[in-house]
Amino acid sequence: MTDGTNPPSSPQPEPAPGSGYGFPPGPPAQNGYGYPAGGGGHGYGYGYPQSEQQPNPYQQEADGGQWPPATQPQPAQPGFTRLAGPDIPGASQQPDWEAMAERSDAERRRKKLWMLGGTVTVLALLAGGGTFFLLGGEDGADGTNAQPSTSASPEPEDSKSPTAYTATVAGDDTLLRDSYGSTGIRLGADLKVGPLGKRFQVVGRGNGNSWGQSAEPVVDVTKSFTITARAYSSATKGSRIVMSQGDGESFSFELGVNEVNGKQAWIFRVQTGDKGAAATTRTVAAEGLTILKTPTLLMATYDAEKKAIALYVDGKKAGETPVPPIWQAPGPLQLGRSKHHNIWTGPWQGALHNIKVYDSAFTQEQAVGYKEGKLSPAPKPAHAWLLT
Repeated sequence: MTDGTNPPSSPQPEPAPGSGYGFPPGPPAQNGYGYPAGGGGHGYGYGYPQSEQQPNPYQQEADGGQWPPATQPQPAQPGFTRLAGPDIPGASQQPDWEAMAERSDAERRRKKLWMLGGTVTVLALLAGGGTFFLLGGEDGADGTNAQPSTSASPEPEDSKSPTAYTATVAGDDTLLRDSYGSTGIRLGADLKVGPLGKRFQVVGRGNGNSWGQSAEPVVDVTKSFTITARAYSSATKGSRIVMSQGDGESFSFELGVNEVNGKQAWIFRVQTGDKGAAATTRTVAAEGLTILKTPTLLMATYDAEKKAIALYVDGKKAGETPVPPIWQAPGPLQLGRSKHHNIWTGPWQGALHNIKVYDSAFTQEQAVGYKEGKLSPAPKPAHAWLLT
């Protein structure tokens, strides 16, 4: 072009199919943009293997020669069209496509192993969390305070459900939800659900409205059973009942606080006659313990084979006594009160939670294991409310 004449009209070779815009069709693109992954340009390649830098096929020869050169273009190699002249550096050498492919494959394998390693790590962390979850104690507290454990509750319903624990039935905040059975407990106006850490308790004011009642009986007193609850009493005197059963003339059983020899004591009492007379009741008491404002794990059992009742306080056996068959009083389970001679007595003042009913009589070893959260194998409750 320096002499003012037009270049020869020898046609340029047609671009190989798929090369696009006159660029040499390289090996399968590694950078995701359709260009060969090179060392220059605009950063294409993003860490992938780089091919040898290709010469610019559009530069003119240094001596002012023509472009394209007068010599015929070399035959196209498989997968590559050579447009550069023989005097351009590197024009006589073909890229080592096989080596590039091997490097590309190695890079893909490295990325795949990295992703697999990350997945294994995540699964291992999840497995570790599940193990921690399963090793938690049954009750989540050691009896020294009313706060729940920092570990998750191992109750079966919680281990299967990703949703948060709820103490009441959905849409009805006055009906306690039975976590194992299907019997809710309706709350009176002054026995209200309140927070206990991340869980819940009920708090009574010690008046005639501080009660809860199920729709039907939940304990078969003709067979062995265990009832348990965590209690916190703020009453300084009088009878205070954690739970009982029956709403007729008298109760079948009652568990709570009563005055024994002029001092407060934890008691478990059963009725063996249908009139509620003192002569037909049997009582086990735990005397000499601090009750006022002291979080306490209570457990009462009836062994139908031995025909005996027992009371455990914080896992320790307070006493046991033989009894005739327990009278099956009509009516449902009660929280915070008991029926004596057709009169409701013992309104609860304080807090209650972790209330459970079992269809078997716990042994002393089981009572200790329950308190320590090491009961194994752990029997399944028939009913449970306000789990912590």
